[in-house]
Amino acid sequence: MGTNSPSHLRILTVDLEDWFHLIDYGGSADVEGWHRYPSRIQENTAFLLDCFREAGVKATFFSLGWVARNHPGLIQDILREGHEIGSHSDVHEMVRKQSPSGFRSDLRASIRTIEDASGQPVRFFRAPGFSITPECLWAFDILLEEGITCDCSVFPGSHAHGGFAQMVPGGPVRLRVSAGVLHELPVTTRGIGGTQMAFGGGGYFRLLPGALIRYWTQRSPYLMTYFHPRDFDPSQPVLPGLPATRRFKSYVGLARSRSKLKSLLAMGGFCTVSAAHDRIDWERVPMIETLAGTESR
Repeated sequence: MGTNSPSHLRILTVDLEDWFHLIDYGGSADVEGWHRYPSRIQENTAFLLDCFREAGVKATFFSLGWVARNHPGLIQDILREGHEIGSHSDVHEMVRKQSPSGFRSDLRASIRTIEDASGQPVRFFRAPGFSITPECLWAFDILLEEGITCDCSVFPGSHAHGGFAQMVPGGPVRLRVSAGVLHELPVTTRGIGGTQMAFGGGGYFRLLPGALIRYWTQRSPYLMTYFHPRDFDPSQPVLPGLPATRRFKSYVGLARSRSKLKSLLAMGGFCTVSAAHDRIDWERVPMIETLAGTESR
């Protein structure tokens, strides 16, 4: 497949959520109370848009429906820059804690809201916290049934909110489920001491040395990133009552994250989910058959 091979894919994505959208923080569970917190998503996303423009790259932004409802102009700003929009759920609930009907309703709400704000169909999805697990494989069926053609929710290892500990695809895979076949672009990890580190986003990106991230990026035939606007906001407030471990994960490395991002983008070769999807010969991508026969809904 030459230069169009998946072995040359570096996919640039952003989970479009505000600084207070932390899954395991009790204060963020009250959706009606989110307006108590001062929003920082406009300026933080503007920083990312500036970086992407300077680097000459395009990204896929997985937006919460809540963000699209409350900041429709931000969705338009992203589209004007030539980026694309997918769904990151409606109100940032973990899939593994939802019922099938609850997940479907949340997904439909997010798609409807994002499409209203963008004027474009939503075809890509990422679950909050990579929270689709072997216990809720019905989510993949629902994604297909609701028009999602490519999912980016799989974490190939153990994760605080989900993950597939036995699944190590190392790149694109096809998931055979009851509703058909779903194309999957999983997050990229590197194993150290039995721990799978998703170095292309979130806490690990902020924690690990930039030189190591670039080293792994250079040697990764496939890279799926997953940044958040708050990952690059060293001035963001600290949420009250946040447990020490979660506080460390959420705030470590903020002082250096902006320069690390610019250094990473300078390596070049980054593209959107749709561009990556179009470059892949999906007939030659491995099929995972073990997902067939998901539980009834």
